[in-house]
Amino acid sequence: MMAVMLFSCENPIKVVQELASDDTLAGITAYDVVFYRSDSGHVQVELNAPKLFRQESENENLEFSNGFVANMYDVNHVRTALIRADYGVSYGQQQLVEAKGNVHVENFETKEMMDSDELFWHQDTKMIFARSNVKIVTPDKVILGDSLTAKEDFSQYSIFNVTATFDVEDEEIP
Repeated sequence: MMAVMLFSCENPIKVVQELASDDTLAGITAYDVVFYRSDSGHVQVELNAPKLFRQESENENLEFSNGFVANMYDVNHVRTALIRADYGVSYGQQQLVEAKGNVHVENFETKEMMDSDELFWHQDTKMIFARSNVKIVTPDKVILGDSLTAKEDFSQYSIFNVTATFDVEDEEIP
């Protein structure tokens, strides 16, 4: 009887090591997060997200499951542009943000806007890319295309395979 009790209480060494491991967290969740990217003390980008999840791994990915808003600033800390989406993933090692769902980019200086379902934002090159249908609204026209390359502040862009361009006229309705 005593021999049976001794053997039934034995734990395999692998199970004991896993339980004693310091890295037992699957991930970290944070709420109302604000990230800043600055250069020489000047804030260039402020990213706000209601929820952030970071999977504990080597790749440093951050998931913004409830969306995000990234504001771009000039050297005088004037907001010049924004990128907004319903969902996002920041691939830390690649310096790449993937935005999905109601993606909206706006340049406040030129009053130009872009809407798409998906967008990739390369933070190291400060460029954005859309490989899905895009709609650009300017003060005088609407342009539809199937992809786009632009500066992150949307001050310059190229739209590809334009499918329609509509001129917008300001007319008074009698």
